[in-house]
Amino acid sequence: MGKNSNQNENNGYDAEEMTVELELEDGTCVNCAIVTILTVSKQEYIVLLPLDEQGENADGEVWFYRYSENPDDPNEEPELTYIEDDDEYESVADAFDEYLDSAEFDEIMGEDD
Repeated sequence: MGKNSNQNENNGYDAEEMTVELELEDGTCVNCAIVTILTVSKQEYIVLLPLDEQGENADGEVWFYRYSENPDDPNEEPELTYIEDDDEYESVADAFDEYLDSAEFDEIMGEDD
């Protein structure tokens, strides 16, 4: 009976809890999987993987947004802000590359155990 508590660990993420619906400037809504939240220069950024109607991502493209929560009200929806500055965007992209490198390294090391 105790083994059932670990059944989700191989799924990567729980699709119900780890997605966010993002409204684009043209008014369309896109469901996105939350990949991670990164901190770069004391600012938090969220990495989103846009999904199609079947919950798939065909091209592997990810989106970066500034991410902020209201520290006075943890129940308030987090705010996502478009990154307009190219240098800021590049910093976040570099941090995400480092995150991917460390995640792959951890995955490789985990398989050797």
